[in-house]
Amino acid sequence: MTEPAFAARADELIARVERVLAERLQSLPATGSKLAEAMRYAALDGGKRLRPLLVYATGEALDLAPAALDAPSAAVELIHCYSLVHDDLPAMDNDALRRGRPTVHVAFDEATAILAGDALQALAFEMLSEGDGAEAPHSMTAILARACGVIGMAGGQALDLKFEGERPDQAAVEDMFRRKTGALIRAAVMMPTALRPELAPARREALARFADAVGLAFQIRDDLLEIEGDTDSIGKSCDSDSSRQKASWPILFGVDAARARIDELAAEAAEALTQFGENTEGLSWLAERLLNRRS
Repeated sequence: MTEPAFAARADELIARVERVLAERLQSLPATGSKLAEAMRYAALDGGKRLRPLLVYATGEALDLAPAALDAPSAAVELIHCYSLVHDDLPAMDNDALRRGRPTVHVAFDEATAILAGDALQALAFEMLSEGDGAEAPHSMTAILARACGVIGMAGGQALDLKFEGERPDQAAVEDMFRRKTGALIRAAVMMPTALRPELAPARREALARFADAVGLAFQIRDDLLEIEGDTDSIGKSCDSDSSRQKASWPILFGVDAARARIDELAAEAAEALTQFGENTEGLSWLAERLLNRRS
């Protein structure tokens, strides 16, 4: 079976956002060099760059040039990296391994890790706001900011901590997943729509439904990997959820049910793309990659 053309472009697009990130992070001022080093450690030389790929793939669906998407692609990855740094902290998930190497607070120290996360978040919005004064940078900033706050990642992480040792129902767990993981995936898909203000509401809604389904399924898959994977393949500890009595979808509702829910959400994502229309090859390929990943 021939792979989609987007698969052949994915490595090139990853290299593109890597260059954007490296250029900005390597140019950080020498003052606070330990902080800058920690920021580079957290954001460079690791990660699959799936969220930037979602930005570029959505841009292709909207007939946007990659150059117009470099800033939002880099920004969403910086936010993702900041969230991982903070999630790994002793006060949060207390993880010692990320992407196959020591987490930032282990490699440096806890205070530097907190500051590095803060600074990565600030840099994301700095890059995103450096537009030409048009409406689009402002709109993209608002989309990304909502994904970070109380209705997004921060609120989702708060629920994640609250649910430790509890047995929330499926609706509560999925609400938490949509916030802590799905919100940033949704932002990656929706930011490019700010560059197409004329986009029909029905097509915009189709992209939102696609992103919501993929974001929720992605986190359920992540929970499955905690059970079925191994530390070498996923690059982090495989017993973190169980040891902290996390609200893990497969632990609470069953492994087979988790697989069935992922399939259901994958079908929802595919149906949403049929409603969107043409040029969704990249989004389809990424959805399959996100929902069937082994690491």
